[in-house]
Amino acid sequence: MEENLSDFANTVIAADRPALNRTRAIAAITIGNALEFFDFTVFSFLAVTIGKVFFPTESAYGQILLATATFGVGFITRPIGGIVLGTYADRAGRRAALLVTLGLMALGSALMAFTPTYAEIGVAAPVIIVIARLIQGFSAGGEVGATTAMLLEYAEPHNRSFYSSWQFASQGLGVAIGAALATGSAGLLSHAAFMSWGWRFPFVIGMLVAPAGLYIRHKLADTLVPASRRKDAHPSSPLGIVLRDHWRTVILGLMMMAGGTASVYLITFYMPTYAIRQLHVHMTGALSAGIIVGLILFIGTPLLGLLADRFNRKAISIAARVATVLAIYPAFLYLNAAPSAGRLLIVVAVLITLHVFSLASMAIVPSLLPKPVRATGSAFIYAVGVVIVGGSSQVIVTWLVHVTGSRLSPALFLLVCSAITILGLILIEDRSGEEKI
Repeated sequence: MEENLSDFANTVIAADRPALNRTRAIAAITIGNALEFFDFTVFSFLAVTIGKVFFPTESAYGQILLATATFGVGFITRPIGGIVLGTYADRAGRRAALLVTLGLMALGSALMAFTPTYAEIGVAAPVIIVIARLIQGFSAGGEVGATTAMLLEYAEPHNRSFYSSWQFASQGLGVAIGAALATGSAGLLSHAAFMSWGWRFPFVIGMLVAPAGLYIRHKLADTLVPASRRKDAHPSSPLGIVLRDHWRTVILGLMMMAGGTASVYLITFYMPTYAIRQLHVHMTGALSAGIIVGLILFIGTPLLGLLADRFNRKAISIAARVATVLAIYPAFLYLNAAPSAGRLLIVVAVLITLHVFSLASMAIVPSLLPKPVRATGSAFIYAVGVVIVGGSSQVIVTWLVHVTGSRLSPALFLLVCSAITILGLILIEDRSGEEKI
């Protein structure tokens, strides 16, 4: 049974209940995580511009395909970051890992902000951009595991969904800020100024994550005693234990991620590009969709967390995912029938609201992973899931639209991913309300 951690479980000395006030803890984790995801996602909102700046010799289709592929490159290092930094979080403590991720993300943003264009240094420019994305992906891979574990460990049995919800709410806050800055830069500056330097402004803001985030997270009380303070710490690899003893949770966790990841990356990151390139919606109107997505995630997810703690988490998630399957084609038909910024905002708002309800199951997977390997396991499942679905989604749907000639192709991709998630939800066990996890 997956509860079996053998001797390794006995090596963990449970940390005392964190001294830091729980409300302040949520705020500290949320702010830092939001800053992380602001850095990572703002690239997507500027994909069209970045394609022109760093891949100018390609066709319009080639530019956007290469830009979205560069966005996807950041997902390659997510599993590595998840394993390395997740293991570090399970060995040295959650807070130590969270401090490292902030520094790495700021470095990636600095490279994005100051790399010369293709016209100035040639092929070295896109190479540096790819390196920046690899660094950011490595950081984001470790960020999720540590914050997921810490939020769950601050919670009590009756509010685990609510506490876990701040993982996604904080991502929504980062998305909203990133979209707002990208929209503001594009709307307030002339086209020439925006193409010359304005698109870099959000990345400069992203560099500020280091001092702000480090100060905030330094105040956090850890929820795991570091291995260096445990005399009988087990030498086994946390990842090895996860894959050996919890393989079923890993598989079902990946299935559960498929629909949610496809929803987030298509609705949040691809839709603005899709609206600009395929539907010819004005850039400012298209980018404002990201603000709507971020705000709904930030406000709606904690409310959904409260609901999930009172009712059947799995039933809510399954119903929301089925509703997504039923709504996706009508939504794309409605948008394509008369493309406009207003219709785009309506479609995005409806689909992301359904996604929020599907997050009712968010505390289930980390609750099935024992505390000594929770950060590693959560990071690994998340990172591998976003590589398979999230990192490839924009490239796949861009290619599908080009090959099929159908602007409804993205709907099919989301439909298939949602069906996989429904099956995972049916099969997985919910123990997130138990006294001890």
